[in-house]
Amino acid sequence: MLAYLKGKVLEKAPQYLVLENNGLGYKVFVTPEILEARIGDVVTLYTYLKVSDDGQALFGLPDFDTLQFFEMLITVSGVGPKVALAILSAARADAVRQAIVSQDAGIFTRISGVGTKTAEKIIVELKNKVGALDMPGAKSSSEVFDALLTLGYSQREVREVIGKVDASLSQGEQIKQALKLLGK
Repeated sequence: MLAYLKGKVLEKAPQYLVLENNGLGYKVFVTPEILEARIGDVVTLYTYLKVSDDGQALFGLPDFDTLQFFEMLITVSGVGPKVALAILSAARADAVRQAIVSQDAGIFTRISGVGTKTAEKIIVELKNKVGALDMPGAKSSSEVFDALLTLGYSQREVREVIGKVDASLSQGEQIKQALKLLGK
């Protein structure tokens, strides 16, 4: 699975870029801030690969924290990767998090494909999860997450284990604890 992509912008379209990396061209759906890159610029993206019966689609986010939030959004029933990308295109991840915490459905209902029910579902299902991201140690957790991905574990495996790791431990100890949990 692709988790990270760095490449030169070959082509631009209204919703995606074509990035060249080692002779391969990747079509990556991205947010408007990433679309500001010019042809020839080198961009770095954290990616999410959606595989379905209809084919595959690659989504690119500007940083790891935004990728984690994107993956959290798509856990909500009725929110697929394209809707999650539309949400993160309408507002930065921090603003969307704040809207969830303050239970402001307005930020979601302005987006095409997100009705009142879906907006309320996002708020209800993610309110506690978003609060956990703002706790101390969340940044440390993302670095531990990156380390575990580098070691070859899948995002799904790492997500399941990362919440069980004691955030008060040093990063090295968190990684050791996660590895023990992954080994069971």
